[in-house]
Amino acid sequence: MSDQGGPWGREPSEPKPAPRAARPRVGLWLLLLAALAGLVVALIVAFPQALRTQDDWAMLVYRLGFIALVSAGLLRVRGALGRHLLHIAVWVAVAAVLALGYAYRDVLAEAPRRLQFAFNPGEPVAVGEHELVVPQDDDGAFVLTARVNGQPVRFLVDTGATDTVLSPDDARRLGLAPESLRYVHEAETANGKGYGAPYVARSLEVGPLRFADFGMVVNQAPMSGSLLGLSFLNRLESFEVRQRRLILKWRDGADGTGR
Repeated sequence: MSDQGGPWGREPSEPKPAPRAARPRVGLWLLLLAALAGLVVALIVAFPQALRTQDDWAMLVYRLGFIALVSAGLLRVRGALGRHLLHIAVWVAVAAVLALGYAYRDVLAEAPRRLQFAFNPGEPVAVGEHELVVPQDDDGAFVLTARVNGQPVRFLVDTGATDTVLSPDDARRLGLAPESLRYVHEAETANGKGYGAPYVARSLEVGPLRFADFGMVVNQAPMSGSLLGLSFLNRLESFEVRQRRLILKWRDGADGTGR
């Protein structure tokens, strides 16, 4: 009997590789849908009057659903056509990013200031040539860091205080000796009658705003912090509270420097 006859005498042949299934282009499809969604959001923000009724919204949802259904065919696209569609999806994504940037340009322009407020609490932020903004803290107060004679001092802005008042601790940090001052300044406070010592600082700086020879009062009794009162605020053109922010404005030359 021949060794070649019958199934037992043959050497097993190599199995043929099965044809590869087309890889689903899920990433391409999701990229295209995300880009289209971003573009639609940007257009809605830029043209809010375009969708006025429920029928307008229903038509928008219908068309987006139709686009999603048709574009699902991209999941089986291969070869050169797939690469072209990928390029189209990328360009649509770029257009969506640009459109979103334009639609939210006011929010983006505000972002650096928001970061300053978040990472520099108490530092007044210049938002114009003659305009400062102080954010409200979690307790609802306006606290800022000013410089007295070049030294940082934290002040609570107090529209009920006539004078700008230094606490004894802040006065010591500035090189004063509170126990040697003459407390001849009398004032009515919420805790009764209080006494203070007049003091003229060489300079008071709040952001870019600077006053020379600025009169203050050193409080005799201990305080939790210093107060920035009307003696400062009344030198400004205006001050107002809006949207949890204290806005300070001044005119040219208001600080005596000609700025």
